[in-house]
Amino acid sequence: PRDRSDRPARPRSRRRRRGGDTSARVWAAIPAILFAIFITAQGGLIFALGLIALGLIAMHELYTMMARGRPVNIAGFIAMAALVLAALYGDQDQMVLVLVAALPLTFFFAVLRPRRDNVTWSLAATIFGVAWIGMAIAHMVLVRELPHGGGLVLDIAIGTFIADTAAYFGGRAYGSRQIAPLISPNKTVEGFIAGTIGGTFAFWLFAVAYQHDWFAGPEALLIGFCVAIAAPIGDLFESLVKRDLDVKDTGRFFGAHGGVLDRLDGLFFSSVVGYYVASAVLGY
Repeated sequence: PRDRSDRPARPRSRRRRRGGDTSARVWAAIPAILFAIFITAQGGLIFALGLIALGLIAMHELYTMMARGRPVNIAGFIAMAALVLAALYGDQDQMVLVLVAALPLTFFFAVLRPRRDNVTWSLAATIFGVAWIGMAIAHMVLVRELPHGGGLVLDIAIGTFIADTAAYFGGRAYGSRQIAPLISPNKTVEGFIAGTIGGTFAFWLFAVAYQHDWFAGPEALLIGFCVAIAAPIGDLFESLVKRDLDVKDTGRFFGAHGGVLDRLDGLFFSSVVGYYVASAVLGY
């Protein structure tokens, strides 16, 4: 999602087209939302397998964009799945062990290739995907495995989505100062502020609405604030990668509205931050 701001008024037809585009994006997201609710409610292995499926698609999108670096796809896919299973059946220690093992695993598959030129770039591109996507998805499993983890997963997702949406509309309405012109020129300081406020209070409202006795107001506000800050950083991170690789969208999984990586970029960062902040604040 893009934060468009500081632009002159457009003809009414263009505004209608943009409104239609927003509606189409919402409709395109509905199946993904239902899928997320289902696997989150199930938890356990179903949740992990659902995330592995999403992770495989996201990593395939990334490795396709980085094709010039010749990433070792099979090694990255195996390492990502192993990270998720380590989070489900183990803890952070097992995740670190898998991450460390990903390098020799990638080396093993790389030397089996008939062509071994630029193998350093192959190793780097592969491990980049494992560290970015694999570790983020594994942390989603860690969140789900916490006490009341299902509620936390949904709360983090809601906070991330509302932060992104509020930033989009806040930037369109009031944006004038670019926050990162060399990375994503359409994102503004005003949009970032709107997203932070919106995401924080959305996270808090979800906790209040469900009357979580384990999740008091101040704790929810603090976790929500951290989630709302992390989400746009994840978005900017992906924007930097796409700009460096000279691509507009990571894929076509959602048709004209981009790929899985386009939709989960903010959640990758907010889930990691949400896990550690929630663990510290709630005493897990």
